[in-house]
Amino acid sequence: EHLRALGPGILICGAIAAAAQLLSANYGAPQMLFALLLGIAFNFLSDEKHSEKGIEFAAKTLLRFGVALLGLRITFDQVLGLGLNTVSLLIGGVIATLFFGVIASKILGRRARFGVLTGGAVAICGASAALAIATILPKSKFSERDTIFTVIAVTTFSTIAMILYPLLTAFLELDNRTAGIFIGGTVHDVAQVVGAGYIISNEAGDFATVTKLFRVAMLVPIVLVLSVIFQSENKGKRQVSFPVFIIGFCTLVGVNSSGMVPNGIQVFLIDVSRWCLVTAIAALGIKTSLKSILTVGYQPIAVIFMETVFIGIWILGGLYVLR
Repeated sequence: EHLRALGPGILICGAIAAAAQLLSANYGAPQMLFALLLGIAFNFLSDEKHSEKGIEFAAKTLLRFGVALLGLRITFDQVLGLGLNTVSLLIGGVIATLFFGVIASKILGRRARFGVLTGGAVAICGASAALAIATILPKSKFSERDTIFTVIAVTTFSTIAMILYPLLTAFLELDNRTAGIFIGGTVHDVAQVVGAGYIISNEAGDFATVTKLFRVAMLVPIVLVLSVIFQSENKGKRQVSFPVFIIGFCTLVGVNSSGMVPNGIQVFLIDVSRWCLVTAIAALGIKTSLKSILTVGYQPIAVIFMETVFIGIWILGGLYVLR
């Protein structure tokens, strides 16, 4: 009975995710962006009682499951290989960008939690971070609109960075290691980091990927701290809101670090994670009307642009100091 209620909505979101994959493969643009835009086009389905529960399930449960599985991309050895100075620079960049996001958001007349959402997306891992942080922020009538807008904006800026940053590293004559750390430390989404890094060289691509995965790992402490900060607003002061999917993420990082996971299973589960996240994005798109997106205004674009420039300057400046 429960599966029958969820089935139609999940199938719709899955079909949109598959269409997004096809478009992405043919046109080279981010799959998540296609899923989001296609989802918005099917907004009329959000009020259909047959599909409503399944869409909600995809937007929440599949999203958290997908984020938890991201843990299989990271090992402790990868992080240690970056060196203490680089790790400190990256941690500082994530925290500073979050604070900068809150300040920029307030200056431009938006709420602090919008700065947390966009700052986290820019600082950590783009769309995936925006979705994870959105699950623990207090809900308002603008929550879904802000989340969707953030996903669109960070994916767009990330795609632009994927094209421009390799040119910038060539202009600045950065060596492969420094260029890779710069790409991995600044570009928002994992896919675009991989693309930009390997445009430069295989060595730069490897450094970029590991650097980026460390930023992905920062999702754990950031979401835990934010869930504590916002728990009273979310559930009332007597209940503690603890994101269970983060426990799953940490566990899988540990399991992956142990080397117990066969390569074939790891690749399969990372694919499952990607499909869960893309399906969740499609569901969020369906739940969002284009009209609400158009009411956002110029300030959110300015906030995300400023955060993008800020983390770029932070990482580049830090790398020059560390040289």
